[in-house]
This record gives sequence, C-alpha cells and structure tokens, in this order.
Amino acid sequence: MTTAIALFSGGLDSILAVKLIEQQNITVKAIAFITPFFGPETAQRYIRYTNADLHIADITEHYFEMLKNPPHGYGKNMNPCIDCHALMFRCAGERMKAFGADFIFSGEVLGERPMSQNRNSLETVAKGSGFKDRILRPLSALLLPPTQAESDGRVDRSRLLNIQGRSRKPQIALAEKLGISDYPEPAGGCKLTDPAFSKRLKHLLANKKNVCRNDLELLSAGRHFFTEDRTRIIVGRDEKDNRRITALCGTEDILMTLADIPGPTVIIPGGTDHKNLALAAAICFSYSNAVSKDKAAVIVSKGNREVQRIMTGGIPRNQIRRLMV
Repeated sequence: MTTAIALFSGGLDSILAVKLIEQQNITVKAIAFITPFFGPETAQRYIRYTNADLHIADITEHYFEMLKNPPHGYGKNMNPCIDCHALMFRCAGERMKAFGADFIFSGEVLGERPMSQNRNSLETVAKGSGFKDRILRPLSALLLPPTQAESDGRVDRSRLLNIQGRSRKPQIALAEKLGISDYPEPAGGCKLTDPAFSKRLKHLLANKKNVCRNDLELLSAGRHFFTEDRTRIIVGRDEKDNRRITALCGTEDILMTLADIPGPTVIIPGGTDHKNLALAAAICFSYSNAVSKDKAAVIVSKGNREVQRIMTGGIPRNQIRRLMV
C-alpha cells in the first residue's frame, strides 16, 4: 500500500490535492503546522472533506531560527515564503521517513503566487527541503518534471492535472464536480504578510536579544507601545485581547488592570522601573471608560499577586501615539 504525506492548510488547493491522491487508492496522512504566525484551525475545519488523518506539528523553534535570517530573504513584509515552504517540506519529509511513507505532496499551483510559486521558486523550495525527488504537486504535476513516485508507478501521472496561473476557475470547477461547496477564501492566513504585524516583529527583533515564544504570541494582541529605554507596553483592545494578554503573562511580567472601572488589561513583558510603571498606568487609564473621572486606581500585579496600586490620570492620545508601533 502506497502512503503519502500531505502539507495541508485547509485551503481549496490543499483539499483538492488530497482528493486527487486519494482517488488513486493512496493512503494520505495530512500535516498542519503551528507557529505564532499561523495555526491549524482552517486545516482542522476542512479535513472533513478527505479521508486523511490530520497530524498537528509545532515547528516554532526551527521556524523562528529561520525567520531571523532567511537565506532567500523576505517578501513584501516579514514573510520568508521560499524558506518557509522549504522548512515545511523538510519537516514533512522527516515525518515521511518516520511513517514509512513514500512521498510528500502539497496543493501548490504553478504561477498562482508570482513570487513563491513560479517555476524557479518551486525548484528552489524542493532543493532546499532535502527531499527534491519526493515532492509532488498534483494540481500542476503535468507542467512539472515527473517525480520519483510517478516514475516508480506509485502515482498515475495521467490522472494528475495541469493547472497554472492565478485564476481559481479550474479549482472551483473541480470542487463542484467533487461535491465540495464550502471552502475558505484564499486569504493566506499568515500574519507575517501583514504590514502592521511585520512592523511590530521588526521592532521587537531590533530591540530585544532573547526573544521567547510568549513575545511572539503577544505580537498579535492589543496596542503596542515602546518607551525610549525599549520597554514594551501592550494594551488590550477588547475582552478577547484582555483574556489573551492575561493568559500569556509570565511570572516576571507586570500585569495592570483598573480597580473600579472597565478598561484594558496591560502587560509589561519582563517588568520595568517605576517611571515606566507610572507611564503604563496612565496609558491604561487613557484607554478606559473613565469618562467622568480625573483619576483612578490601577492594580499592578506580578506572578498572580497584587504588588501595588497607582493612582493616575490620563495622557493625551497624541502623546501616546508617538510611542505606538
């Protein structure tokens, strides 16, 4: 029995790629990767269209090392697409060996993304993965050189496709034929393509030596402010942000909330001095619902223990925005 490992994002292309391989009576094991920049939620939702088992793999440690200095550089923002894809195929290749599988495949389409899915980029990714001859791209296979699985007869090349370009019409038509009516829009899903997120990440990498996973997770939460001495102050925008900030608070971090009125949760990763505590408390007050108050008490906690309260007023928004990243 032939077995294959699928890189599965849950997008339409990856769903169709799995369906094409499954039609050849090949057992598919799908892998979705986790980092602070993208997650498995879409894959978990849409794996139902296939018969594949979905395996979740956290590759944060390897990914972050690559991200700091990607050999092939970044895209428009902090997205290292070529090296990202190569790393994913490398990780999938290791799973292939562990499972005793025969090849790896993805839903990539030749020319669908001009920079990362042109012919040269696909070739570069395959070489960089270390598993060049074992990588199949079923949707565009007839436009690409045969892989080892095709040459060995494990995959019938004549039943693969020759889709290329940015139009999704061929995929949509195939999805309709296969009875797939509910699938996500092609939104990407990677935070590293977002300009605002990328700006925060660049600033973090430039101003902190030992970046940990919590630092990366916090990039997605709230408003971010940096003081002159590189202290980071993060202010929740809503209840969802407040819960996330609280959940990510470590034993050395400072957490702030207003004592008597609704407002944001504020975190200072790694703690800080009295001057920045006062500034953070004032920022916390400024983003609260303190419409009729001149001052309010801000609770300062560390390690789940209240350490002090600061009576503070607000700061004009134009002064706060100068610190915002």
